[in-house]
Amino acid sequence: MRWLAIGLGCALLAACGGGRETVRRPAPTVGPRVWPVVEPADPVSANAVLMRAISLVGTPYRYGGNTPESGFDCSGLVNYVYRDMLALNLPRTSRDLAGFQGPKIAPERLAAADLVFFGSSGSVSHVGIYVGEGRFVHAPSSGGTVRLDRLDGPYWRDHYSGAKRVLK
Repeated sequence: MRWLAIGLGCALLAACGGGRETVRRPAPTVGPRVWPVVEPADPVSANAVLMRAISLVGTPYRYGGNTPESGFDCSGLVNYVYRDMLALNLPRTSRDLAGFQGPKIAPERLAAADLVFFGSSGSVSHVGIYVGEGRFVHAPSSGGTVRLDRLDGPYWRDHYSGAKRVLK
């Protein structure tokens, strides 16, 4: 009787297994990109730019806006921060900022306060200020506010068009 119970138990276990055993390999884990830390050439100025830009997170977006009181569009935010903290006047539009003098920067060489650009079909239409660890501050769109985003986020990764170093 005991052998019958053991045999029946084994048969039930085999039936639960569905016959063939399938081994699934775990999906590869893809973590966030590791962004190298690159020291800015002028850490004091870069820190001033970052602190001011981050302090503006939550300010409403407004097309053509260039002050905290009126709100910001993307290039208005960049212009305001650099003018307010460093008395540096930059071109007004994202396209003109992308053409501004200064070296182009590879993504793995980004340093705090570099400008990051986005667009499509070879045309720049958006700009932000790199803060480090793959993040940037920008004024993204109508109805939104100034915010921090990740360069490796789906939209931004797909529309990234380059970076420029303003601080020497």
